[in-house]
Amino acid sequence: MERMEWIAPCHFGLESVLKREIQDLGYEIAQVEDGRVTFYGGADAACRANVFLRTAERVLLKAGSFKAVTFDELFEKTKAIPWENYIPKNGKFWVAKASSVKSKLFSPSDIQSIMKKAMVDRLRSRYHVQWFQEDGASYPLRVFLMKDIVTIGIDTSGDSLHKRGYRPSAGKAPISETLAAALIMLTPWRKERILVDPFCGTFPIEAAMMAANIAPGMNRSFTAESWANLIDKKLWYEAIDEANDLIDDQIETDIQGYDIDGDVVRMARQNAENAGVDHLIHFQERPVSALSHPKKYGFIITNPPYGERLEEKEALPGLYREFGESFRKLDSWSAYMITSYEDAERYFGRKADKNRKIYNGMLKTYFYQFQGPKPPRPKK
Repeated sequence: MERMEWIAPCHFGLESVLKREIQDLGYEIAQVEDGRVTFYGGADAACRANVFLRTAERVLLKAGSFKAVTFDELFEKTKAIPWENYIPKNGKFWVAKASSVKSKLFSPSDIQSIMKKAMVDRLRSRYHVQWFQEDGASYPLRVFLMKDIVTIGIDTSGDSLHKRGYRPSAGKAPISETLAAALIMLTPWRKERILVDPFCGTFPIEAAMMAANIAPGMNRSFTAESWANLIDKKLWYEAIDEANDLIDDQIETDIQGYDIDGDVVRMARQNAENAGVDHLIHFQERPVSALSHPKKYGFIITNPPYGERLEEKEALPGLYREFGESFRKLDSWSAYMITSYEDAERYFGRKADKNRKIYNGMLKTYFYQFQGPKPPRPKK
């Protein structure tokens, strides 16, 4: 099978988690950069990466990379790429997004229009037509400029991979499914351990999907499913068959989600049902002050309120203080929280053992890690 290069963008600060996921799928890593991992694989990589990767934002087929400091250079080097190898005569193609960091070319709209013109010029000469119908499959491009190096990827995913299909589009969560999954993977939590989220959000659902080995992309579609010229349809079926064979949702778990707001709990329960994991999670309307559990060595993984609105900000010291007091009563537990609240540690009442800076969109957040002791090894 022909080896191609694929690009998987991710949240800044979580490249190591995505790299490990890609290696676990059996693909060779080509490069790890800020916010993306490039890897090698055949056409099947597009299908399996879209279906199985929990922490990637999307999967792109790398079409080319070059240095450009003028728009003339951008035009000529874009035109030199063999677009006819990727885009059929009736293909619909456009530059969906361009981003530029520390580069002489920085206007996204100019980059987009110049690259589109260059592609049209190239394909016009190859297909011997003056005008393109563009009524076939979609081939959207995403372009990154970093220090004058232009990297071009054709988007195989369509909607971002955080859209698993279990959460209604209207529901807005503070953190996405891909970020929640990556943060869980940064902890030592495993499916046989206890997990509690006292500010009920995406964590319990993503954890339950991991525990039951449910692939995140099983119940959605992808743009590249219609790329008959590049990816055989049977490769998509094989990826879904592989995902189905791996599911084990008859397992016993201790995953719990609480929130003081009944509407939040009801929505989380509905989302869990949509994801097929509601039987693996116990949801309950409960304030953080009532956080408790009879067993030892559990995990709290959560996303407490940030206080984006002024009236919420005033309640944060008391909320984080209550959270810290409840945590101290949980003998031998570990707590992991992501928040942008600068005084989180102060009111929680303990300095984090580890702290990781992660960008949630444009918002700078911190992943505070309060580590408890490891459980004793089971006696043989």
